[in-house]
Amino acid sequence: MSYLVLARKYRPSNFTEMVGQDHVVQALSNALTTQRLHHAYMFTGTRGVGKTTVSRILAKSLNCQGVDGKGGITASPCGVCQACTDIDSGRFVDYTELDAASNRGVDEVQALLEQAVYKPVQGRFKVFMIDEVHMLTGHAFNAMLKTLEEPPEYLKFVLATTDPQKVPVTVLSRCLQFNLRPMAPETIREHLQKVLQLEQVSADVQALRLLSRAAHGSMRDALSLTDQAIAFGSGALSEATVRQMLGSVDRSYVFRLLDALAQGDGKTVVETSEALRLNGLSAASTLEEMSVVLQRMAVLQAVPGMALDDDTDPEQAQMQRLAALMPMDETQLLYSICLHGIGELGLAPDEYAALTMVLLRLLAFKPAHGASTSAEKKTLKSPLATPERGSPLPHIAHVEPVVPVATAVTHSVDDVAADDVKNRPEAPVSIGQVAAENEAKQVLPEGQRLAVRELPDHPGVINSIEKNHALAQVEQAQVATNIEAFQVRVQADSPRDVAAANMPHNVDATPEGDFWYTTVQALIAAEAINAMARELALQSQLVARDSDEWLLRVERESLNQSGSRDRLTTALAAAGHSVRLIIEVGRVTDSPAKRKTAAAAQAQLVAEKIVFDDPFVQSMMREFAAKIVPGSIKPVQ
Repeated sequence: MSYLVLARKYRPSNFTEMVGQDHVVQALSNALTTQRLHHAYMFTGTRGVGKTTVSRILAKSLNCQGVDGKGGITASPCGVCQACTDIDSGRFVDYTELDAASNRGVDEVQALLEQAVYKPVQGRFKVFMIDEVHMLTGHAFNAMLKTLEEPPEYLKFVLATTDPQKVPVTVLSRCLQFNLRPMAPETIREHLQKVLQLEQVSADVQALRLLSRAAHGSMRDALSLTDQAIAFGSGALSEATVRQMLGSVDRSYVFRLLDALAQGDGKTVVETSEALRLNGLSAASTLEEMSVVLQRMAVLQAVPGMALDDDTDPEQAQMQRLAALMPMDETQLLYSICLHGIGELGLAPDEYAALTMVLLRLLAFKPAHGASTSAEKKTLKSPLATPERGSPLPHIAHVEPVVPVATAVTHSVDDVAADDVKNRPEAPVSIGQVAAENEAKQVLPEGQRLAVRELPDHPGVINSIEKNHALAQVEQAQVATNIEAFQVRVQADSPRDVAAANMPHNVDATPEGDFWYTTVQALIAAEAINAMARELALQSQLVARDSDEWLLRVERESLNQSGSRDRLTTALAAAGHSVRLIIEVGRVTDSPAKRKTAAAAQAQLVAEKIVFDDPFVQSMMREFAAKIVPGSIKPVQ
């Protein structure tokens, strides 16, 4: 005597027996009752949720002849007529199922479509059911498009897939699509109780809970696991045997770990992790169970008194106790750590060592609770360094605007810029001297100090700090005014001063370099040189010159080509410099290209400082944890 597995024995034979798919059942039942029938249906969803079952019930509804043989299209097939019994047994000639996973080519699809020209032999409709339709090839999809769009009136298509994203939109647009949802554990547990009652098998409620969770929304998986559990438990389902069969972690370990983490007891955490190793319990299952418990704890913390399950769940009291013991932020942090830790187990050589590290991570990053926490979030303790270009931008400590008591600021922006240019110091001034002078001139409230960012002692940077500080006293809340004033002050400086101030350490400004930079810029503006000749002029350094010969130096031999040198000589002659160029290979310290790079870097540094020092930007970063996207600040050209 052959045994029929539960998944096949209790497959629904009509829409009333369908479980967990009420939205699909209602739509199809109404369509069948009113006979507003589409020519193509597509059922999507994960494995074991009823896609093939729905298609067979739909085929029976379309072809049911009734108990007396006079029935018509109905939402409640009788199940006893020849059409219904033949479809259930898989021998109905007008119902064809094609497995696209093994018949995915264009030849198989064409052979199926050749049958579409013939009317039904026994039933009212021909029904073509294509399972796992996303496995068809592109040519196979193209072959069925026209028939799928305008089939004969007696032909219905039913497509099923677990991956609708792989189905071409040209096919999706020709079908009515129904998404069968994964079933809730409670729905699966209730159905298992009914099945086991019919099978006269005793089962614990906790055992059914374990099976319903392990099914992950699939009723077929749940029934298959139940078959296995019945065999494993010799005809009875108990929590211990089901847990042993599934390899699930006892919730007592999970509660012990959460209790230890809430109290900061690292010793208990390590000992419990070692107990899991000795008992051979899965590390991944431990983290999954912890994630489930933490999610329910978070719900209890957000909505106190909310029932997570039925009143018979003995674990609900433990969850309520832990929800009251662990702060909300620690619950959220540990939930995130557990989710990310599941993916890290496979990266470690020992999954139990990885489990221990994941659990101890909460103790390492355990949030501090107290009055000092909120104060630390408002300010930073250490001064910030100037961000390097391309590096992540740090948070800026907020500095309250301070106006000197002795004198009020009444100058306009132009006056400040003009005074600053006229009174520029001849010798470099250190950042410490600037900070000391500013603090001496201002009257600060008791305990308040200005945060000073340590920058390189460089004339260009110092001038930018002084200018920005003066503008901030005039109008701190307007970023546009700061930028406009900065542009005015840069235009007021002479090109020679700006070039000298902006030179980094690897550029040695020389009079010959100034002359060569001006000459090359004029040639480029006049479009007298291009391509390799332009590159030769930009990358070279004018070392010496007399009335008829100029000596240029380049770093790469590839730039010293006769054609490039001749074109550059011709362009210089057209500009009034009839000379012969002599090119040597060596180290270049002052070229037009290096000067352009230095100017661009300095402009970027000043632009970033203006944005970082703006009070409004600092306020947004402090109050709302805003961040400036690296690379988003660009200097105004």
